[in-house]
Amino acid sequence: MEGLEVSEVMLSEALVDNENKRIDSEYFKKEFLNFFNNVPNLKPLSYFVKDGYRVVYENTQIIETDEGVAKNFPYFLQATDLETPFIKTNNLYYVNEADWERYPKGRVKKGEILIEVKGKIEKVSIVPDDFPEKTLVSGSLFKLTVNDKISKHVLLCYLISKYGIAFKDRYKTNLLISYVSKPDLYRIPIPEFSKIFQTKIDEKFDLIFKYRKQSQSLYNQAENLLLKTIGLSDFKPSEKGTNIKSFKESFLATGRLDAEYYQPKYEEIISKIKKQSHGILSNLVTIKKSIEPGSSVYSDEGLPFIRVADYSKFGISTPDKCLSNSFRKENAKLLQSLYPTKETILFSKDGSVGTAYMVRENMQAITSGAILHLNVKDKTKILPEYLTLALNSEVVKLQADRDAGGSIILHWRISEIENVVVPVVDYKIQQQIADLIQESFMLRRESERLLDEAKDLVEGEIEE
Repeated sequence: MEGLEVSEVMLSEALVDNENKRIDSEYFKKEFLNFFNNVPNLKPLSYFVKDGYRVVYENTQIIETDEGVAKNFPYFLQATDLETPFIKTNNLYYVNEADWERYPKGRVKKGEILIEVKGKIEKVSIVPDDFPEKTLVSGSLFKLTVNDKISKHVLLCYLISKYGIAFKDRYKTNLLISYVSKPDLYRIPIPEFSKIFQTKIDEKFDLIFKYRKQSQSLYNQAENLLLKTIGLSDFKPSEKGTNIKSFKESFLATGRLDAEYYQPKYEEIISKIKKQSHGILSNLVTIKKSIEPGSSVYSDEGLPFIRVADYSKFGISTPDKCLSNSFRKENAKLLQSLYPTKETILFSKDGSVGTAYMVRENMQAITSGAILHLNVKDKTKILPEYLTLALNSEVVKLQADRDAGGSIILHWRISEIENVVVPVVDYKIQQQIADLIQESFMLRRESERLLDEAKDLVEGEIEE
C-alpha cells in the first residue's frame, strides 16, 4: 500500500458541492480537499459571471476560406483557433449568413472569456478589442462575460493556473469526448483577490497583449517586405477555370491528368518567380525524413513526440504524446540522430502541408514522419530565417495546393517538395527580413514569459 493516496470523507461532506453524486476517488483527491479547507473566501465561478452561454448548433456547415471571403460570410471560431490566452486568426473558417441570424447568442463580444468545455478541456482565451466582430463561436467553447467583482485577466489567469486546470479536470465528465456542463463549470471555486492585486495582474496583461501585437506587426512587415521585393504585393491569382495543354505538356511532363493541377494561377505565380532570382529547394537544403514509430510506443511521459498539429510557423506547443522510455532506450542512437538542431526548418508534408518553423535551439524531441527536417546548405547565399518565411509565403502555399490538392488527407510527396521553386532575394534584404523575424520572436517570448509570471503570481497569492 506504500505510496497510495487515501482520502477519508464523511458521507455528509461528500455530498457538499457534489450535485452529480460523484463517489469516484478522482473527485476526492487531497489537493481538492486541502484547497477547500485552506483557501479562504472561495466563491463559485457563477458569482463572478455577468453573462454566459454555450451554443448548440444544428445542421451548421463549415465553409472554406475562398467561398467565405468571396461571400463575406461570418467567421466561425473553433477551439483549434485558441492559443491560450490568445486567438489565432490566420486560419479561420466561415459559416452561412443564415447561421449569423439564427444564433445571435453565439456572436463573440470584445472582452469575453472563451473556455473549451468539450474535447480536451484545455484552452482559455480572451476576445481582444480588435477581433472581427462578425464571428460565431463553436459549441465546444463556453463564452462568458465577468461582472465587476473580478478582473477578466485575473479570472483567465486562474483558469489556466495549476488550480484552475485541476478543477476543470475534476468537474469534467470523462466520456469518449470529455465535457464540462454549465452547472459544473459554474461550480469551479474561485478565490477573491484584492483590488490592488487585480490591478497588478491587469498591468501585466496590458504588456502581454502589447508585446504580442507588436510581434505580429513585425512578422507582417517581414512578409510584406518579401512580397514587395518579389513583386507580389498586389498579386491576385487568376480565376480562369480553363487551361489547354497537350499530352506532352501535361501527363508526359508531370504524370498528372487532373484538371486542378493545371489551373492558370499556378503557372502564373511560378512563371513570375522564375523570371527573377530563385532556387529549387533541393539545391538550397538537405532534406531528412523522421520516423513514424506507431501508437504502440506512445506514452504520457518520455521523449516528446512532435506531430503536425503540435506546431505552427510561430512555434511548437507542448506535444500531446511522448515516446516511451523503453522505446527511447532501445533506439537511442537512431533517435539522437533525429533530434532537431538549431536552425533546422521543420516542414510538414502531410495533413496541413507546407507549414515551416525554424528551430531556435537544439531540442531533445522527435518529430513525426509527416515532418521533414530541412537544413540550409550555404548560409552565405540564403538565410534560414528568410527561407522559413519564403516557405510559409503564398508562393509556396500555391505550389503545395497544386501538388497535394484533391486528396481527403493531403499528402505532399518528397519528390514534389524537392522541386519547389523558392524566390531568393538580395542578401541584404534577406538580412532585413531575418532581423524583423528575430525581433518578432523575441517579443513573442517576452509575452510568454510575462504570462508565466502572471500565473505564478496568482498561484503564489493563493498559496500565501
